[in-house]
Amino acid sequence: MKGSLLRWSVYFVGLLIMSFGIVLTIKANMGSAPWDVLHIGLYRQFGLTIGTWSIIVGIVVLTVSSLLAKKWPKIGAFLNMLLVGIFIDMYMLIPSLQTPHTFFGKLSMLLVGIIITGYGMGFYISADMGAGPRDSLMLALMEKTGWKVQHIRIVMEVFVLLIGWMLGGPVSLGTLIFSVTIGSVFGVALPHCKKMTKRMMTIQMETNGLSR
Repeated sequence: MKGSLLRWSVYFVGLLIMSFGIVLTIKANMGSAPWDVLHIGLYRQFGLTIGTWSIIVGIVVLTVSSLLAKKWPKIGAFLNMLLVGIFIDMYMLIPSLQTPHTFFGKLSMLLVGIIITGYGMGFYISADMGAGPRDSLMLALMEKTGWKVQHIRIVMEVFVLLIGWMLGGPVSLGTLIFSVTIGSVFGVALPHCKKMTKRMMTIQMETNGLSR
């Protein structure tokens, strides 16, 4: 029970960190990640909030992935869909979180946002409580088509980016930088996060053993 509580705590903290990173990349105003281009494009065309559109798109994506996989996604996928949208809107309301005036200031905010996003992803995935809606769809498509995961990912990202761009989402230099770097950042972050999560689990088990 305590082990599960710790994993859920790591999961929620990971989502908080990842959402903050996403907001930094949005606030940098240099072009956003493909899925955020879509969310912002929908927001500009139809109102509501960026976080709300993240949730709505997540519902659609989860539904499609469930139909393809013919099974219900894990509870973590539902929580990811809901909480990331809520956290994005929460961070967007912080008054002091403003777009820098200089190019280097914007670039710095973007790069920091990418690093934070990568580590947030690493933490929530290291908790092993279920993939998010987009990853669930990617895995379902991989099983259905037999394509390699990287090919599925590229097709998904390009498709979403094109729709977001047609809706008026922000596509610019930052979009390219994010797309090129996030994989490498996540690749570095995930082993670190897994190691930290494993270490916390070990400490908790040792503590529980001593307290008995």
